[in-house]
Amino acid sequence: MPFPALPLWRWVLGAVCAFGVGVAKTGVPGFGILVVPLMVQAAGDARQSAGWLLPMLCSADVLAVAYYRRHTQARRLFSLLPWVLLGMGGGSLMLSGPELLLRRVVGGIVLAMIAIRLRRGRSGAAPPPAAAPPAAMEARPRSETMGRAAAYGVSAGFATMVANAAGPVMNMYLLAKRLPKEEFIATGAWFFLVINLCKLPVYAAHGLIGARSLAFDLALLPAVIAGAISGRAIAARLPQRSFELAILGLTVFAALLLLVPPIRLL
Repeated sequence: MPFPALPLWRWVLGAVCAFGVGVAKTGVPGFGILVVPLMVQAAGDARQSAGWLLPMLCSADVLAVAYYRRHTQARRLFSLLPWVLLGMGGGSLMLSGPELLLRRVVGGIVLAMIAIRLRRGRSGAAPPPAAAPPAAMEARPRSETMGRAAAYGVSAGFATMVANAAGPVMNMYLLAKRLPKEEFIATGAWFFLVINLCKLPVYAAHGLIGARSLAFDLALLPAVIAGAISGRAIAARLPQRSFELAILGLTVFAALLLLVPPIRLL
């Protein structure tokens, strides 16, 4: 498997991306969105960069699942997954569409979710704390619960397929659940591991993954591992409130970043 003949600065940028992916998956979910525009520069093409990034995400997901396996709250994902698959189906049909338009659609969706959350917070309609018993969660009207699952699930599936950008959507979903940081990271890791593995054959069929991109990802695997180790250390030292504020701030920034065209260095 020959390594791509890339300028040194692109290899360095790719290593930064790989490290950032590791940190995002095990320490600060939401940080990974900063990797997306950098990977565009490393790959030299906005469309192809999604395929170059996906194997890195999968490898970091595996590490995160291994690190936080005891904290997973998988039951919180059961109602979401059918809607995610529906969104992924729609996103796969849109992969050939204008990349900037798709990114802006995703960014607009995320900003709308943030606005709804902030409005509910001001009105005092905060979600129940993480320590609330399951019965408190079940007390919500079933139609409301299903509606939220549908909205988040379809949005996450569409966003992950067209722009590798389901992170901001899932961050808002998991923030609404008020999970402790370890459960937040673990549950998100399982979600993205399953979803990203499902995306691999779709991306390959669209020509976004090949021998060249896989060789690039393999060479940068040590940077992913280093980032995952660093991310775990960061999470261990970050207070719960600071963790939640960091996630919300990064999600806002991510949504705004999706609205602007990728800047090309060369």
